[in-house]
Amino acid sequence: MCGISGIINKNNEAVDIASLQRINDLIAHRGPDDFGFYFYKNIGLAHRRLSILDLSSLGHQPMSYKERYWITYNGEVYNYLELRDELIPLGYSFKSSSDTEVIMAAYDCWGVDCLQKFNGMWSFAILDTIKDEVFFARDRFGVKPLYYREVNDSFVFGSEIKQLLNDQKPNPVNQNILLEGMLTHVDNHTNETYFKDVFNFLPAHYMIYNLKSNERVTQKYYELKINHSYRNRPEIELQETFDSLLQDSIHLRLRSDVTVGTCLSGGLDSSAISAIAAKKYNSEAANKFIAINAKSTDQSNDESMFAKIVAESSSIDLNVVTPSYDDFVKVIDEVIYTQEEPFGSPSMFMGWHVFQRARKLGCTVMLNGQGGDEILLGYERYFSSTLSLTRPIHFTKQILSQSKNSRLSIFSTLAYFFYFRNSKLRIQRLKDKSLLKNKFKDDRYFSIIKKSAETFKNVDQMQLFEIGSFQLPHLLRYEDRNSMRHSIETRLPFLDYRLVELCISLPLSVKIRNGWTKFILRKAVENILPKRIVWRKNKFGFEAPEKIWLSNYEKFMKKEIQSSSLLSQFCHIDQIISSFSKLSLKDKWMYFNIARWEKVYNVIVES
Repeated sequence: MCGISGIINKNNEAVDIASLQRINDLIAHRGPDDFGFYFYKNIGLAHRRLSILDLSSLGHQPMSYKERYWITYNGEVYNYLELRDELIPLGYSFKSSSDTEVIMAAYDCWGVDCLQKFNGMWSFAILDTIKDEVFFARDRFGVKPLYYREVNDSFVFGSEIKQLLNDQKPNPVNQNILLEGMLTHVDNHTNETYFKDVFNFLPAHYMIYNLKSNERVTQKYYELKINHSYRNRPEIELQETFDSLLQDSIHLRLRSDVTVGTCLSGGLDSSAISAIAAKKYNSEAANKFIAINAKSTDQSNDESMFAKIVAESSSIDLNVVTPSYDDFVKVIDEVIYTQEEPFGSPSMFMGWHVFQRARKLGCTVMLNGQGGDEILLGYERYFSSTLSLTRPIHFTKQILSQSKNSRLSIFSTLAYFFYFRNSKLRIQRLKDKSLLKNKFKDDRYFSIIKKSAETFKNVDQMQLFEIGSFQLPHLLRYEDRNSMRHSIETRLPFLDYRLVELCISLPLSVKIRNGWTKFILRKAVENILPKRIVWRKNKFGFEAPEKIWLSNYEKFMKKEIQSSSLLSQFCHIDQIISSFSKLSLKDKWMYFNIARWEKVYNVIVES
């Protein structure tokens, strides 16, 4: 797990060492253990290393292979041992015990098809000095980031946006993305970012960049598809397959030459991973498996007691961190700088403090439950989507079972059903509650909402859409920035591509049954977790005490909003301030977050 940087000069001039070093130093937090550079003709590659596998100097990057390839790489290919065993009989040899060397050998052997063999998370650039071309690739679901920008006759790329900005000048905002985000609360679903001319390299894509012609070809190499054959298989077979893949996914993600721990909220997903991982880890390690929980000071969304129950039942060394209001205020600008783009709520700060504690404990790798809700229909709105498939005679029964075994009331279930499938209603409501000036409430910003409403009528399509565009991408961005800011690698067992492919293909009856979401996961862990955890109806997931924090911080928030040049060009500032007490916590945070982000990154509207 690391950070990568690179510059390609289109005018064929050599890359300036100082320029490459500057952008590489900006991500020193992603790799505090080592750094390196490699220059060739009109390209410069740079790397920051967080040592996870093969802690020796043999893991140094940029790394070469066969005196032909050079790589700068961020991520982990968990099945590297199996791939190495497959490559050795084909004539390949290895100097290190790292996955980095395996990636280059795989590329030499199978070309771009090597991506189909990798099980993990990655973004990398491989320079081929024979062909004078660079092979860029990002993992299937976009767990690891990669950005690029064309500026001053150069193609610049890196792991974080800040590397591509000019810290000496104002940074123009991408007006369309800003307005879309303010209207819909959706972001990170395209290759555009909140910064003008800074682009997100899309997940499941690779690019071949020709250094001589500066031509580049981008191709999608992976498409998540439903395998309908699973719909007709016996439930016992499905359960066994699911159990086996989940176990193997966690087993692969425990491979490390440094300490591995886990984030434990007390919810089903993190509890399942923690219990399975602890059983494997504790059987081989001298010390107990470490888990970290973020405790909310608001009792209404504090689930630390559930984390304690899991820790006691699974022999886990639980560490609880309780971020205070003062902690929140102290790091606001740092978290905004870390996240780079506006984000949805102060709950981001809970994860921040979890990874901060992990660093202090020397726990360099952390497992997390991200993706469980998306692949197993864990959100309540997913159940409402399934009502579209329900025969009228069973409609009432389904609603009753949902309200009985979840935190949704009958009224809420019906409201979800009619609201989320109706794009006109959703768009009008979003327009009405927005305090943007009317001329900016353009229908073109609602295409993502129209797509969401369309897929809501078909739960299979909705699941694919939310994994690929609507829900998962921004959660992965939050996770990556918070963890890597503290030099922590997070690994996500639920996003093992084999497990994702299985789960989206499972029949609905094993994902949601009698109102219970993630039914197959509950069955998988009912013998290793207390029933109180397995059959919980409510969940939070490191939620912050937002009401307390934002209420105490309101005076400063309003001051920041009033002084925002960015907001004043698009919003009715006086309306925001006069109606502030009536705004939702989400909207209060949005306006303040944008105002503060503007100052942290010196953002302007380009005339």
